[in-house]
Amino acid sequence: MASKRPSLLRLIPLATLFISACGTSALIGQAEPVLQARATDTTLARLAAFMAGSYSSEAQSKQDLSYYDIRLRIHPIWTKRSDGPWFYVEQARADYLDQPYRQRVYHLQARGNGKYESQILTFADPKPFVGAWKNPAAFEGKDPSMLVSREGCGVMLEEVAPGTFSGGTVGKGCSSDINGATYTTSTVSLTSSRLVSWDRGYDAQDRQVWGAVKGGYVFDKIRQ
Repeated sequence: MASKRPSLLRLIPLATLFISACGTSALIGQAEPVLQARATDTTLARLAAFMAGSYSSEAQSKQDLSYYDIRLRIHPIWTKRSDGPWFYVEQARADYLDQPYRQRVYHLQARGNGKYESQILTFADPKPFVGAWKNPAAFEGKDPSMLVSREGCGVMLEEVAPGTFSGGTVGKGCSSDINGATYTTSTVSLTSSRLVSWDRGYDAQDRQVWGAVKGGYVFDKIRQ
């Protein structure tokens, strides 16, 4: 077991999304907000329901000190739209919950042949939305035109086994300039109770320059 926490460069940017089924059992909280049905794609609706919720990597951080205790919030917004589920996403260390290091919006869409994309969008100014996972009304009167899409950073997912979605980014198209990186990759696996996300940055020589080294962050779904 490591004797100290890693630098933040080993942490950022953590989950672009999701996760796998390993480690301790998750603590499931109260029912998440009901998501509006989207057309007749029941798999998309199930994936969206799996994604929605509050998550913690506390159990993993206690087992291995090279991982931080991170709180991840993925909560539905714009639920009356008909172009696929939208989520506000916020990540923060458990000891700095009022200072999230990542705020994003995810847009989930079917891409055909059993594949689904979680498009990643950013804010021009995210500060007014800190804590908005507790108050979806913060997005009333707003729309996706205020966001910027991170081209090449979408996460492609498919149901690889009943109740398990898995996937990741495609190729080297998601650019990054953190710590000398030129591109970033994300691999993801998701069940109804757990989300595991492994984000890594690489330089032009394909050497990893940031992100967890041993494996992805394991997020258990928790009560808010």
